[in-house]
Amino acid sequence: MTALSDFPVSRRWPPRRAGAIQLYSFPTPNGVKVSIALEELGLPYDAHCVSILSGDQFDPGFLAISPNNKIPAIIDPEGPEGRPLALFESGAILIYLAEKTGRLLPAEPAARYRVLSWLMFQMGSIGPMFGQLGFFHAFAGREIEDPRPKERYRAEAERLLKVLDGQLAGREWVADDYSIADIAICPWLRTLRDYYKAGDITGWDGLAHVPAYLDRFLARPAVQLGLVQPPRE
Repeated sequence: MTALSDFPVSRRWPPRRAGAIQLYSFPTPNGVKVSIALEELGLPYDAHCVSILSGDQFDPGFLAISPNNKIPAIIDPEGPEGRPLALFESGAILIYLAEKTGRLLPAEPAARYRVLSWLMFQMGSIGPMFGQLGFFHAFAGREIEDPRPKERYRAEAERLLKVLDGQLAGREWVADDYSIADIAICPWLRTLRDYYKAGDITGWDGLAHVPAYLDRFLARPAVQLGLVQPPRE
C-alpha cells in the first residue's frame, strides 16, 4: 500500500501529522483557495511552503505531484478507497475536498452545476485575466511602452467585475449558498484591489455589490486563518 513516504515530495517537505492532508502551497490567490477550504471544512492539514519566489515549484519531488510546476497541490493520505491521492490544480482540489466532506458543493444537481459554473468562471476568466492585468499594471509589464496589452486586460477585468456584480444583485453569495465558487473568486478580488492596486482602473468604486461581497468573505474566521497558510518562510 502506498504511504506518504513513497512520494518524493515528502523528502523535501516531511509530513508533520499522521493522517493529515499535505498541502504544498504559497499564499497567492490560487494557493489560499485550498487553505481556506481546508479551514472551512475543518480538515486537518500540514501546510508546507513551496516558495515560488525561490523556485521551490521546480523541485523534482513537487513536480512529481504537480507537473505544471504550479501551486497548490495536495496529498490526501486518506483518499478514495483509503489510498493516498495526490492532486494539483486549485479547482480540482476544491471539488475533491467538497465531495470528500459533502460540504460547500450542493448534492442537488441543478444547484451543484450552478456552483461549478461560477467556479469555472473564476478558473477560466477571473484568474487568468486578473493575473495578466497584475503583470502589466503592478509588475514587470509596466516597463512595456505599448499600452495595448495592459488596456486589453484592464478592460476585460472591468467587464468581468460587472458580470459578477450583476450576479450578486439580491444575493449574499455567488450561487445559492456559500460554496467553493466563493472561495475561488474572492481571493482574486482581494488581490486585484489590495495587491495589484487596480481597483481604481477597473471601476471598483462603481460596483454595487462586489465590495460588500468581498467584505463578507473576508470577515469569515476560516478565511482569516486560511489567508496566512502556509506562512512565508
